[in-house]
Amino acid sequence: MKKLHALKVGIFTFLLGIALSFQPQVSKAQCAMCSLNAENSTQDGNTQGKGLNAGILFLLAMPFLFGAGMGILWYKKYRTPSEKTGFKMTEGLK
Repeated sequence: MKKLHALKVGIFTFLLGIALSFQPQVSKAQCAMCSLNAENSTQDGNTQGKGLNAGILFLLAMPFLFGAGMGILWYKKYRTPSEKTGFKMTEGLK
């Protein structure tokens, strides 16, 4: 049973490594190119760079806000009744 599980994990890891090795190499420099473009445009007095920087920060914040929201919902749903009210309930009063 453990050998089968180890084999599945090994095959999954191998296939994931193969899939990730075929990713386009051009995408590595996009963020730096956007930042450089925004910096150059703000030096010339344009406000387009400020909007681009605000968009980058907005896209950066969304995963963190989503994760925080999911964490709050998970906490509220799975905490015990004694944590909600501040006192422990007995078995017969449920």
